[in-house]
Amino acid sequence: MYGKDKGGILQHPDGTVLKQLQPPPRGPREQEFYNKVYDSDCCDRILLELREYLPKYFGVWSPPTAPNDTYLKLEDVTRKFNKPCIMDVKIGQKSYDPYASAEKIQQQVSKYPLMEEIGFLVLGMRVYHVSSDSYETQNQHYGRSLTKETVKDGISKFFHSGYCLRKDVVAASIQKVEKILEWFEGQTQLNFYASSLLFVYEGSCQATTMRLSDVTLAEKRRVPKGLLSGGDVLEYNNNIHVINSTENGKIEASVGKGLSKFYALHKKSCSKRHHSQLSLKVENSEQDNVWKSSTCITQEHLNGNVLPQLEKVFYHMPAEPKESAKVEVRMIDFAHVFPSNTKDEGYIYGLKNLITVLQNILDN
Repeated sequence: MYGKDKGGILQHPDGTVLKQLQPPPRGPREQEFYNKVYDSDCCDRILLELREYLPKYFGVWSPPTAPNDTYLKLEDVTRKFNKPCIMDVKIGQKSYDPYASAEKIQQQVSKYPLMEEIGFLVLGMRVYHVSSDSYETQNQHYGRSLTKETVKDGISKFFHSGYCLRKDVVAASIQKVEKILEWFEGQTQLNFYASSLLFVYEGSCQATTMRLSDVTLAEKRRVPKGLLSGGDVLEYNNNIHVINSTENGKIEASVGKGLSKFYALHKKSCSKRHHSQLSLKVENSEQDNVWKSSTCITQEHLNGNVLPQLEKVFYHMPAEPKESAKVEVRMIDFAHVFPSNTKDEGYIYGLKNLITVLQNILDN
């Protein structure tokens, strides 16, 4: 739903989404935009490149029971994600088009007076928290409450898993937005008003957790009773070393970024009674620059299930650390797109400011 009583995006059984056409002139204008960009005879390099940054368009659709209702049939960008985290950010210094009435302009400016200075507005977000297995949702009022001083922290909330900041997602998002900026810097055909960027990333670490659970439980079955309290050494391939001890009653886990090998763990040997600390070290011999994170688990967990604590260590790791995080950034909402013969400076301004904020989140 959007507004108080208006239907929002619908999901079609074939994996697409349906956006009801807005009343004229907005609806026909958006339909015309999609038709122009996705025309099968299109040979305009600028428009062909633009397709990369939009949801795929499959024409219009009407339900058999209401043939006069028209919907835009679009790619469901969230479909490939298990726990999609979604953020809608309106881009540009103006959220009204050149043909807006004075009343409309005043209405839009009053909603977010900082739009011209900041260049973007968070319209809403939905973030999956691994820690609670639940979603946190923020609406447009949240975005309007953000100031120049708080907008960085306000957007960083979208990239937080409940355990940590997903810097891999921030970095991938920056790259995506920079590609869109590059397109805008090279085109003078179209100006976009009240258009948004849709950010989507995978919030679930289910694959990582499942593999960690499977390996841990499998290895538990092979470990003789009392091993963890007795101080034996377990070695798992060349990356994992588990050493038990009782010196200070803590388990220290230092985790390197080479988790791809961790997923293929196999028991290599059981040997060698050793001193007194249980530490789990994951080292990546293939990378020179390995960042590490650590957590401590008190001795009381030794006789219980250590797995939940270990999972916390791994949750902040990308499931596929050698690849970019699974992130989509697409342009949406084109009811206010107009022909032009100049660069879209307002949109460019907003993109640059957004990139600056994202970069600050990543750096700090």
